[in-house]
Amino acid sequence: MDLAPGALVVPLMMLLGFVGLGWLAAQKLKLDPRPIATLLVYLIAPFTIFRALMNGGPTPDYLLLTLALFMLASLMALTVQRFTRHRFGEQEAALLAFSSGTGNTGYFGLPVALILLPPEGVTLYLFCMLGINIYEFTVGFYLSARGRFSVRESLVKISRLPLIYAFLFALLLSTLGVTLPTALMNSLEVFPATYTLLGMMIIGMTLSNVTLSAWDTRFVVASVGLRYLLWPVVMLLAVVILQWLTPLSTELAMALLLLGVVPMAANVVVVAMELGIQPQKGALAVLVTTLLAPLLIPLYLMVMLRLTGLG
Repeated sequence: MDLAPGALVVPLMMLLGFVGLGWLAAQKLKLDPRPIATLLVYLIAPFTIFRALMNGGPTPDYLLLTLALFMLASLMALTVQRFTRHRFGEQEAALLAFSSGTGNTGYFGLPVALILLPPEGVTLYLFCMLGINIYEFTVGFYLSARGRFSVRESLVKISRLPLIYAFLFALLLSTLGVTLPTALMNSLEVFPATYTLLGMMIIGMTLSNVTLSAWDTRFVVASVGLRYLLWPVVMLLAVVILQWLTPLSTELAMALLLLGVVPMAANVVVVAMELGIQPQKGALAVLVTTLLAPLLIPLYLMVMLRLTGLG
């Protein structure tokens, strides 16, 4: 497994290039990112997750990974919300709580996983990522919505999110042993690439409208700390504890460690834009963690693999 900086620099710079492309599109073509955010939340993300589930063939072990990551993400978000709600503004605290439970596991992490992991490792990564995605559009979305909406309004918004129904529908089809036609599965291949491209572009599109007044040093420092201090430590401890309790495959350990070092989730911008809660501040924080990723991801992974005895 090649973790030298050169092995990742091209794909990581390509993802940063998508951010620049989004900025350029917004500047020159005057595109509004809000309809694209809605498209990602209500169409592209559900189809991407549905395809991943139907390809992976959900098993009890895989779904246990999904449940474990969902619970971990939710616990981290609820803990951060408790510590930040009296130290930040209501909307900033809601955005920090949402971001603390997730990372850019899809738009950013998935292309990296495809480079670093074998097929079995990619499948494990996808089901871990699914748990975090479900958190984003349930508990995370609720915490974000509570920064602006009432409990009832927040729950209504969650009930309208199709990703939940895509997940349940895929599980139903799998339980019934239904196999979708090859032609249909092939036609769904366009969604993962679109998911990555538009997810990264929307950061740049949002940044095109950012002014210096949106910069919040305290918010950015808190975001970077949550993403590049808290998450790496938590995932490193998780791998060490699992190694102590049970035999842990290298593929699963690597998938878990990768989840801990990806930058801040681009969905922070997507959800903030959809709910109207400080998308400019969110975009700046996402940009900072994304710019740090080419430097930190190879370094973090090499150190963490050595500490776990896998390097």
